[in-house]
Amino acid sequence: MSAKPEAQASKFRRHPVARHGVLTSPNPFKQVLTILAAVVAVALVSVTAIGGFYVWDAARALGDSGVSIGDESTLPPHIGEIEGGVNMLVVGTDSCEGQDLKLFPRCKKDDGGERNDVTMLVHISDEPRRVTVVSFPRDMIVPIPSCESPDGGTYSAMSAQMINASYMYGGLGCTVSTVEELTGIDIQFAASIRWTGVINMSDALGGVDVCVSDDISDRHTGLNLAKGEHTLVGAEALQFLRIRHGIGDGSDLGRISNQQQFMGSLVRKLQSGAVLSNYPALLNLANTAVRQVNEGQLTLSDSLTNPQRMVQIAMAVSDIPYKDIVFVQYPTVYAPGGGRVLPVTSAADVLFTALKENKPVKVTGEASGGYGVDIVGEAEGPTPTATPTADAGSPTSTPSASADAGEGEDEPSADEAVDLPSDITGSSAADVTCTRAEG
Repeated sequence: MSAKPEAQASKFRRHPVARHGVLTSPNPFKQVLTILAAVVAVALVSVTAIGGFYVWDAARALGDSGVSIGDESTLPPHIGEIEGGVNMLVVGTDSCEGQDLKLFPRCKKDDGGERNDVTMLVHISDEPRRVTVVSFPRDMIVPIPSCESPDGGTYSAMSAQMINASYMYGGLGCTVSTVEELTGIDIQFAASIRWTGVINMSDALGGVDVCVSDDISDRHTGLNLAKGEHTLVGAEALQFLRIRHGIGDGSDLGRISNQQQFMGSLVRKLQSGAVLSNYPALLNLANTAVRQVNEGQLTLSDSLTNPQRMVQIAMAVSDIPYKDIVFVQYPTVYAPGGGRVLPVTSAADVLFTALKENKPVKVTGEASGGYGVDIVGEAEGPTPTATPTADAGSPTSTPSASADAGEGEDEPSADEAVDLPSDITGSSAADVTCTRAEG
């Protein structure tokens, strides 16, 4: 968080949850699954859908459910041919449609709106491959461009609205347009997921390990965790991703850091081979993702409903080590009176210019905005994983693609990395973080 107000503001326990490039491989199937895991890890929701695309028969039915976010016809057939890499927007929405009222009691008084409470831009660089995930605070005041409304009409452009209103006005396409206007980044792919979809995907993944530095209790989400490490599954995982009142300074900035801890831990779990070596687990993950689309819990852009293209995206990130998967927050400063935040465009420009120029970035600021997490250790790189076989009890060990990542001649030297302004907080998947209790 910057102290300078330079900004652009031109106008699980079953507790209730509150509302608020292509590479060669001697084993193509194993390679696709390995890279699938890397993508899942950096974009929890959208990319878990990629697992479903490997189940080809089910995937063929996804085309009719896609949402247009622009002129997808201009995309080249091979993801490696895209200059500057891949940009994908991942959105988590607060819709009450199809939710379990026992878990979401406030949905009994639903206003019918659906907002993008979680908005993340996943940037996969051109060679050498790196991933940068940029989270946008939901309370950030930004311009929202003119968007098509769900009923076929048009909403006028607005000069200053909270970014999480963009989905309510014009759905996934409007949120994409809003982030494109804010960042200058062209977004080719997008996906959104609702609460129940997150719960179901978390169940299919078998849980994610997290750390809390002290006891956490939050009546808003119903989450209660004792100090220490926990493996979160299902509804409890969603509560952890949504909690803010019980951690850090109680703001959305602290919540974003909490989500980044979850994603970093997910990266490490998947690359460890805990999922990749188990065919039943992989197929369950894939089928669960497809089911979320069919049940309306997961929405994909038209460009994400093509199975071949999904494999191409996955193959673009097959060799990414922990240190090159970076999670950052869009820099902000509190608006007068507090409560809302304004974008610090001068700092953000450094970040997005580096991404456009295909340069690595280095976080120089704190690990967290809103005092949400502390870095408590450094994770070792992934160890060799096992090739999945139909007999899960007898895998064939092969070196993980990620284990040797970053050792080739194309690895950029450290002095080529762009030091991000200290206004930009964040961490990498190599950083082991622990959530601070509020206060």
